[in-house]
Amino acid sequence: MDFSWSMVVAGAFVGCMVGLTGMGGGALMTPLMVTVFGVNPTQAIGSDLATSVFMKPFGAAVHQKAGTVRWDVVRWLLPTGVPAAFCGAFLLQFLGEGDDLQSRVKIVIGAALLLAVTGMLARMWLDRRRAAQGEETEDAHVPVRPVPTLVIGLVGGLVVGMTSVGSGSLIIVMLMLVHPRLKANHLVGTDLVQAIPIVAAAAGGHFLVGDASLGLAAVLLLGAIPGVLVGAVLSTRAPGAVLRWVLAIILLATGLSLVHVPETVIVPACAVLAAYAVISSRPRRPRPATAPAGAPAVDGESTGEPPADGIERASAPRQV
Repeated sequence: MDFSWSMVVAGAFVGCMVGLTGMGGGALMTPLMVTVFGVNPTQAIGSDLATSVFMKPFGAAVHQKAGTVRWDVVRWLLPTGVPAAFCGAFLLQFLGEGDDLQSRVKIVIGAALLLAVTGMLARMWLDRRRAAQGEETEDAHVPVRPVPTLVIGLVGGLVVGMTSVGSGSLIIVMLMLVHPRLKANHLVGTDLVQAIPIVAAAAGGHFLVGDASLGLAAVLLLGAIPGVLVGAVLSTRAPGAVLRWVLAIILLATGLSLVHVPETVIVPACAVLAAYAVISSRPRRPRPATAPAGAPAVDGESTGEPPADGIERASAPRQV
């Protein structure tokens, strides 16, 4: 792979998005290589996974230092996730050979992107629901659910191994659904840590098959590593919600195009998602507090509820 500054810039862009939002590594890098740079789809998957192996530890190290990694959850994800990710590379070979294989892999990547968009929207909805319920509903010590977590590892690892998509956008959403009260920062830290061995297993499988290009991965890393560090620094200042919506719209358009949906459908679909993003991003008005039954009136106003003992009492005359 010849050196290309445009590849370095693409790596920096993807790394920055990962640092800012925690999502979009494989979901952005692989389709960029396929649609913009014309890289062979199977080679794009393997090279993206090789890039992620070196990029993920930077974010994981930050969370490990902060103590926001649930190692018990990680231990239940890996027994199924690692072998599933490794086998995903070999399962691609059953889709055909030559041009037929590459065409079908594009469709698989597009379907995975649409699944990733669904996962992102589900995550944003769950985050809003958590915020509405209050932070007291979150708990860093929620007990792990072994069987559902093993299933998450199996499904997530298989998707990552076949498409390089999902280690940051699908698995974290499934973890949120299975452990809805787990604190958000613990979810992110746990997801980043589990992604390292799963992505490494997937990359190893693609390397054995001959899909991974270490030269291409090295060029991407020249931009991705500083990009993810800059994104992590900016994440405390940039409007993360807006960036997630932009990322979701980009992935929706790319996913639909890869599954051969016509532009007459892609443009309205993205416009609808953008309109929904604007509407849902508006701050909600806080609900007025309702006084409990039998509570004393404020400023002489009645609460509209009878006293607890059911006896009507005359209100004291106002002094003028």
